[in-house]
Amino acid sequence: MMNIWKSLLAVCLLTAMFGCGAGASKKANQEGAAKQLPRLCVTGTQLMNEQGDTVVLKGVSYGWHQFWPRFYNASTVAYLSGDWGAEVLRASMGVDLDSACFVYKPEFGIKCVTTVVDAAIENNVYAIIDWHSHNLRQEEAKEFFAQMATRYKGVPNVIYEVFNEPVEDSWEQVKAYSVEIIKTIRAIEPEAVILVGCPHWDQDIHLAADDPITGYNNIMYTVHFYANTHGQWLRDRTDYALSKGLPIFISECAGMEASGDGAVNKEEWQNWLDWMQQRSISWVAWSVSDKNETCSMLLPSASSDGDWADQDVKEWGQIVRDELQKK
Repeated sequence: MMNIWKSLLAVCLLTAMFGCGAGASKKANQEGAAKQLPRLCVTGTQLMNEQGDTVVLKGVSYGWHQFWPRFYNASTVAYLSGDWGAEVLRASMGVDLDSACFVYKPEFGIKCVTTVVDAAIENNVYAIIDWHSHNLRQEEAKEFFAQMATRYKGVPNVIYEVFNEPVEDSWEQVKAYSVEIIKTIRAIEPEAVILVGCPHWDQDIHLAADDPITGYNNIMYTVHFYANTHGQWLRDRTDYALSKGLPIFISECAGMEASGDGAVNKEEWQNWLDWMQQRSISWVAWSVSDKNETCSMLLPSASSDGDWADQDVKEWGQIVRDELQKK
C-alpha cells in the first residue's frame, strides 16, 4: 500500500512540475467557442474577418515547449488572454534541440501545443500552431500539420505557422517546403490562415516578395524583429514587400538584441509599434519563459499557472503586458 501511495505522489509531482495537460478542453467546448470568434481571411495585404473588417492581433508567444513546459497549460492561457489582454497566443513547439524536442518525443510536443490551443479556443482568442524549427524537416512537418488540421478542421481560432525561422536555407528551398506543407493543410482545412517564414531568421522578406507562393489563398509571410538589432532597414525591406502585395504577420518580436539579451531599446521598440499600427500589422511578442535573458518575460519565481505578481514579471514582460492592455 505504501508503494502505491508513493507512486501516486510521484505522478502528482511530475504533473505539477511539467504541466502540458492541465485543463485540456473537450471537443464540445471547442465547437461552442469556435462559433463566437470570427473566421480570419487575407485580402490584399490585410488580415480581415468575415465582415470585411481589418483585424490586428496582438499577443505573446510561449517559449520552446521542451524547455518551458510548465507554462503550457490552460491557466496561463486564461490569464494571458484575460488579464494581459492577449488576442493571439503562439504555441512554439520546439522541433529540434534537447532530448525532449518533437523529433524525440512527438507525443509530448503535441500534448503541450494542443493544451494551449484548446484553452485558447475556450477563452475565445486566436492561437498560432508554430513549427518552431531552424531546419527543414518536411516529412515530419507534413505528418504533424495533417494531424493538427484534422483535429482543428473548421475551428476559426487556429492559425498555422509552417516554419519558424529558416536560417541557411534559400528562398527556393523554403518556398518548395512551404508549398508541400500548405498542400497538406489545404487537403484537410481549406480556409485557415497559414504563415510562411523566409530566409535569414525571417528577415529576407524581399526575396519572398519577388517570388511569392501562388495558387493558394489566406497565406501570409512572417517577419521577425528584435528592436535593438533590426531597425529602419528591416522596416524598409518589409515596406517593399508590402508594396509588392505581400501580406505580413510579425509572428515573433522583442525589444532587445537578436540574441534575446541586452538592454531593451524602448525608442526603437516604439518605432516598430508605430510602424505596425500605421500598417495594421499583427504582432506576437517573445516569450513566456523564465530563462536568464532579457526576452524571457518571467522570473523563475513566477507561478506555472499565471496570476503573476509584478515582482515575478521582468521589465520586458511588463512592457509587453502594458502594451497589450491598451485599448
